[in-house]
Amino acid sequence: MNENFDVVVIGGGAAGLSGAVALARSRRSVLVVDSGDQRNASAAAVHNFLTRDGAPPAEILRLGRSEVTRYGGRVETGRVTALRREGGGFMVEMGDRAVAARRLLIATGLRDELPDVPGLKARWGIDVLHCPYCHGWEIRDRRIGVLATGPLAAHQALLFRQLSPYVMLLQHTGPPLTDEQRAQLGAVGVPVIDGVVAEVQADASGLTGVRLANSTSVPLDALVVSPRMVARAELLASFGLDTADVRIGEHTVGNQIGADATGATAVPGVWVAGNLGSVQAQVITSAAAGLAAGAAINADLVAEDAGRAMETIADRSRRALRNDGFGQNGEAASQTGKFG
Repeated sequence: MNENFDVVVIGGGAAGLSGAVALARSRRSVLVVDSGDQRNASAAAVHNFLTRDGAPPAEILRLGRSEVTRYGGRVETGRVTALRREGGGFMVEMGDRAVAARRLLIATGLRDELPDVPGLKARWGIDVLHCPYCHGWEIRDRRIGVLATGPLAAHQALLFRQLSPYVMLLQHTGPPLTDEQRAQLGAVGVPVIDGVVAEVQADASGLTGVRLANSTSVPLDALVVSPRMVARAELLASFGLDTADVRIGEHTVGNQIGADATGATAVPGVWVAGNLGSVQAQVITSAAAGLAAGAAINADLVAEDAGRAMETIADRSRRALRNDGFGQNGEAASQTGKFG
């Protein structure tokens, strides 16, 4: 089995698979290593993905893997434990096994660090949500609570108010609202509920509401939160690539790896795509980022291959010049002596 690849892609979500398809279609040898813990695994469906709206995340991955293998790429379930440079390329370690790669595409995504409220994590991706574009239509006209943990809560409440007239802001641990924020919320009919949320409540039918610290129950059908989005960038630490905080105003919403528009990092030969390089990327934009990275990696390899071909021709020319043009092993010199 060939263990040397043009590109190893680490992370088999939309970004990694899209990059792998672009590379495989360019006849590059590609290995995708996927640990199987996608960020959106608990969600029922992917939305705002043109022609795939409403498809389960697992179906998107199944189709993506099929496309990679259709064009000759390989997809393996596994976990990369370390990355290191070797020669002009990289070694990708997976436990006691290692494979070689000329280039790396890292698409390991991010982790959502959720507010520490009992009962919240169990409903994450089901009826505890964060994005109006990913899940808003599905909870339209329902009772929606927005859990304030930072200064963006009022903005979230306004976004979800577009989808339902029954939106309320749960002040929880969020900072005090400004006069302008209170005026905006009041103008569109979003009440503000003071008090810390002590528990998220649910039954067999789903989320039923929240209980405040003063024992007041607030009936709800969905709860909106702002997770802290943390890049899964541990593998890149060995290359000296650090994450950068992403801020909205003075509030840190997460971190990501710095890269250019194609996903190229400060380390030659290493690209990133998807949420690892952009905390705000949704599934369709992650797929687009994977394509951009795959195309850029292929162009980089094309340039390297052309350079090597030119070096080979130059080496042949130099070897030929070491001869006199009539033969090898001094044949030309002996002929000159014979007839000169």
